[in-house]
Amino acid sequence: MNIRSIEGSDYYRISPIINEWWGGRQMADMVPKLFFEHFNNSSFIVEENGEIIGFLIGFVSQSQTNTAYIHFIGVHPNHRNMQIGKRLYHTFFQVMKRFNVEVIRCVTSPKNRNSIAFHTHMGFDIVKGDNVVDGISIHTQYDGINHDRVLFRKQI
Repeated sequence: MNIRSIEGSDYYRISPIINEWWGGRQMADMVPKLFFEHFNNSSFIVEENGEIIGFLIGFVSQSQTNTAYIHFIGVHPNHRNMQIGKRLYHTFFQVMKRFNVEVIRCVTSPKNRNSIAFHTHMGFDIVKGDNVVDGISIHTQYDGINHDRVLFRKQI
């Protein structure tokens, strides 16, 4: 298993598989090519025998220079529960420390219980929102009408 920085050409390998990894959900639009071209020093790919089995898209905030944001992470369904997400996050944390980042942020859908559990297990705190649903603090309409989100924050 090899972790490396993402490259522009990786877009053409990852884009066709994203929706498949999410069981047919339309997720590919969440990861346009610009991330592969402009955030390759803070985004990573995990390969095994030449096959992409995981990736993370992240960047340092331009507005809050001590803060980084994890935009998207994906792990091949056949390789889940093998610590790949954890390895990607730890790689991101180490690189962000070199950029003098102190805080990592990310968001997920309140319906994505696996993501909420993963992030809390990784030491992220849930940022207090304006509503509580099923015991989880959420930010209503964070990403627009009917797009509530759970916001996470981790001090590194």
